[in-house]
Amino acid sequence: MQSRCCPSSVVLPRASRGRIAETRTLTGAAAEGDSTTKTKTKTKTKTLVFTYGTLKQGFSNHGLVQEMIHAGEASFVGIYRTADRFPLVCGPYRVPFLLNIPGKGQQVWGELYEVSSRAIERMDELEGTSSGHYERLPVLVAGSEIWTEDDAGDDGDLDDGSASAVRAEAYFAHRSYAGELWRCTGERGYCVYSEKEARGYVRRKDRPQGLSFLDHIQAYVSAA
Repeated sequence: MQSRCCPSSVVLPRASRGRIAETRTLTGAAAEGDSTTKTKTKTKTKTLVFTYGTLKQGFSNHGLVQEMIHAGEASFVGIYRTADRFPLVCGPYRVPFLLNIPGKGQQVWGELYEVSSRAIERMDELEGTSSGHYERLPVLVAGSEIWTEDDAGDDGDLDDGSASAVRAEAYFAHRSYAGELWRCTGERGYCVYSEKEARGYVRRKDRPQGLSFLDHIQAYVSAA
């Protein structure tokens, strides 16, 4: 039986409402200006990206998302969760990995962003999609526009009455090592990457040098 997520670990705190409002103001401001710029913005291809790890608010790589929001290349959509169950595990240096093994693990909570094609390129670069680190794959997610503590029911669940499923994309652990990572973590996953799961996280610049990302993965699974 899967353990139930604690709402406080997945729901936006009330203090975040101001930050969300600020994000929307910045995004709206970036979209305004002369009519030519606005027309061009409308014709750009937008992609929904589900973030579950360090790209989320309050985590180490969210600075990239903030840069894209300020540039008008991204906007916050809301708190969502995967419609299906997927394993969310921590690998070396407490790096989070979503594994493309549907039906295993739990429904995973994260943040949904609408991003431009330019923003996708920057995110692909960060996630190393061309180097076999992560792969960007389709995923079905569901949720409300914004969850706050007031939306949590007495039983600890969120009211799904206003939830709607949308097709997005997410950065999954590359298939070349995902199965090994699932086995070496004891086939136990999380429903959210919170401050608790991130405790002990080591930034890239602080990790041992001279080894590639995949070298770290291989060393981790070999030692498990």
